[in-house]
Amino acid sequence: MPHDTILPFELLNRASQAIKIAITIILCSYLSRVLLIAPFHLVQHEMTFDSADAGASLTYPMQCSALRKNGFVVIKNRPCKIVDMSTSKTGKHGHAKVHLVATDIFTGKKYEDLSPSTHNMDVPNVSRREYQLLDISDDGFLSLMTDDGDTKDDVPLPDNEVGQKITKLFKEEEKDTNVIVLTSMGEECAMEAKEAPNQG
Repeated sequence: MPHDTILPFELLNRASQAIKIAITIILCSYLSRVLLIAPFHLVQHEMTFDSADAGASLTYPMQCSALRKNGFVVIKNRPCKIVDMSTSKTGKHGHAKVHLVATDIFTGKKYEDLSPSTHNMDVPNVSRREYQLLDISDDGFLSLMTDDGDTKDDVPLPDNEVGQKITKLFKEEEKDTNVIVLTSMGEECAMEAKEAPNQG
């Protein structure tokens, strides 16, 4: 077969190979960008999710209309106990509003809030535990025994009637004393004291 009849086919083959190579280079370039950028987006999502989870463990959302008197709610970033609540309408076409009166479970400070009944509010996770009192340190901290026999020394003796009651029972009357500790949103406080039940 003459040489000049093969040449156009060779050129066509070379051209198609060049096009394939160019397409491959473009695809590789695109994929490398996607693969390099994607991990950063994933890391950002994971970090945001983790930080949200960390905060969520302290509180959970509840619709205003589902809150109840003597229940708990977060007002101005403080864990509070609801002492009074009422629902009212603002007008013919207005949404129902919930008026909350609550006290800080640690300080006793009074807070009020007015929100639409369909609005979600944060409710603090509150735990109440009873410990045996072992000692009161000179710097004003309670030494408490946990259920597993360890000592807990980070709860201060309250500067109020509860603190006076703890001191009276334990120091003056030398009674076996149990202390009830309230924990919420990273804070702890001794809320009550009572004579420990007789084991014998």
